[in-house]
Amino acid sequence: MIFVGIGSNLAAPGYSSPQNTAEAALAALPGSGAALCARSSWYASEPVPASDQPWFINAVVEIGTELPAPELLARLLALEARFGRERSVRDAARTLDLDLLDYDGFRCSTPDLVLPHPRLHERRFVLMPLQEIAPQWRHPRLGLTVAELLGRLPSGQAIRRLTDSTEKSR
Repeated sequence: MIFVGIGSNLAAPGYSSPQNTAEAALAALPGSGAALCARSSWYASEPVPASDQPWFINAVVEIGTELPAPELLARLLALEARFGRERSVRDAARTLDLDLLDYDGFRCSTPDLVLPHPRLHERRFVLMPLQEIAPQWRHPRLGLTVAELLGRLPSGQAIRRLTDSTEKSR
């Protein structure tokens, strides 16, 4: 299973909201060589680390692809740029964030790619949507289920599930 986290807290140029931006990016995934297999609900979450920037819209998707992990990551980064993502300051507000979370349990650590994502187990805004579409998933390095990882999180990281106007896919 290949999982990608999606987030936005600024509307991209030409889009009315961060959620519209994120939905458009998901619709563009097939053009980047990735087929959408499942999508969690949308969630609203406070920025991590805490700041005064707008809350994020987040979801996790399961995709299918024939691309190797480095090429998939390159295409995800190109899609971010297409939606106006500018990388300036770490943890800054952004129009689109696409994180390659897990690629079939593959483990690697290079300057350009770390798998599984090095902070996914610390982020409620990743784990809650991931649990929705893959409750049986285990962290490739830690061996823990999503529920076990959620149980280890400290309090904080406010998040709420949004009511979807479209039914989630599975």
